[in-house]
Amino acid sequence: MRVVIAEDNALLREGLVLLMTSAGHEVVAVAGSGPEIMPALLKHRPDAAVLDVRMPPGFRDEGLRAALEARREIPGLPVLVLSQYVEESYATELLGGGAGGIGYLLKDRVGRVDEFLDALDRVAKGGTAIDPEVVAELLTRRRDSPLDSLTPREREVLKLMAEGHDNATIARTLVVTERAVHKHIGNVFQKLGLPPSDSGHRRVLAVLAYLAHTGRP
Repeated sequence: MRVVIAEDNALLREGLVLLMTSAGHEVVAVAGSGPEIMPALLKHRPDAAVLDVRMPPGFRDEGLRAALEARREIPGLPVLVLSQYVEESYATELLGGGAGGIGYLLKDRVGRVDEFLDALDRVAKGGTAIDPEVVAELLTRRRDSPLDSLTPREREVLKLMAEGHDNATIARTLVVTERAVHKHIGNVFQKLGLPPSDSGHRRVLAVLAYLAHTGRP
């Protein structure tokens, strides 16, 4: 996999390069500031981009802006965004387009090498990888919404779906059958007014888009 990395912290940037190359990926370019990101992406057209949200010169949302622009300029470009803290608005903007190949992880997740590489792989294949802490924030901040009608088990299933896990993984995690998971997912979509389908990453995007845009009081 050919990857472009954008991270202003030199130590973390070099760590990501080492992590990627050790896993057999090729880092084709690195960027240390916001203005460097798009030229690198347009020049190399990588298989995936790993971008820090806050980059110089403003340390606000330069990486996020670049991610959104890159998705417009290079349709379908898989982007994994890293953030120091849970920023609900960032997750909302990333997911708002309703397309796959999107990831949003907290930087602490990078230290969990297998989880990070698995997330990158899912994103590169067109799936999603949303940090469990981000999902938890999205779920708990919503009040007076259809989420209130979900049972505790359905909320567990929804949380795991939003993280990008498939039915088999959800079943193993919750120690239930895949048939039970399929039933729970059907109930979740029915209660949220979403299409009764649990196939592919689109189910995750649909649920997260619903939470992000229509789950407010």
